[in-house]
Amino acid sequence: MEEIIVIAGATATGKTKLAIELAKEFDGEIVSADSMQIYRGMDIGTAKPTKEEQQEIRHHMIDVADVTDAFSTMDFVRGADEAICDICARGKIPIVAGGTGMYLDCLTGRMTLDTPASDEKVRRSLTELLENEGKDALYELFLQKCPEMKEKVHKNDTKRVMRAIEKALAGDNGAKKEEKKRYKSLWFSIDIERETLYNKIDERVDEMMRMGLEEEVRRVILPVREKCTTSLQGIGYKEMLMYIDGAITLDEAAELIKKRSRNYAKRQLTWFRRNESINRLDAQSAFEAAKDIILKERGR
Repeated sequence: MEEIIVIAGATATGKTKLAIELAKEFDGEIVSADSMQIYRGMDIGTAKPTKEEQQEIRHHMIDVADVTDAFSTMDFVRGADEAICDICARGKIPIVAGGTGMYLDCLTGRMTLDTPASDEKVRRSLTELLENEGKDALYELFLQKCPEMKEKVHKNDTKRVMRAIEKALAGDNGAKKEEKKRYKSLWFSIDIERETLYNKIDERVDEMMRMGLEEEVRRVILPVREKCTTSLQGIGYKEMLMYIDGAITLDEAAELIKKRSRNYAKRQLTWFRRNESINRLDAQSAFEAAKDIILKERGR
């Protein structure tokens, strides 16, 4: 079973920086687990690693889809599996870094999209799938589990889509499947005080605006907006389109991006809090602490 390092957590906590530092230290390569960084051209609004950072350390699962592509969790798992296999075959360490909880949990085997469990757990998982990956990802699961209802339920009717999936899963003998590890995973996240995190998010959004987020949206999204589905789930892009359409001012768009980013970070923190395997690192000493833990684990 391949060994991987996983760096999870909320947006703006410093995952990319830590991943690059560890990759340098342990001769690793990085596999991005960010559901928006997969899209070509969506650079500023996704806080994608810079070209310099990508040249310094090889990154995988970045710029692998067009903004008009519908990219699913299973697409990510297949691509990440291939990248991890390639990295290990060359004797390097795979470092999976990102904040998309569904991606990380399905990749490592903590959960699968078709795992039946208690009604409460199923409802929570489906709600988080909707919040984190959007209605298209939820509808994709619906088509897998309820193909006979395709003509009866519209994908925008998320309540009926969710109820249908719940019923389909409940009919699967009611059996609870065991979590099946797909990799030997060593998990880390960086702990930051909530107010400090929110301030960092606000600063990041201000920097995105200065770097030209509006121009990026006009160039990459606006010409094909009708064909964009999953990519428009990315925070920053819908809000800038609202500004471009004249619905809100530029300042209002920036404030809305900040608000939605903070809300998203809160959901990410809630998601990863359930994972008791995560080694939680203080932001000031994250690299040294992670390095020590990795060395101990590799010495066993």
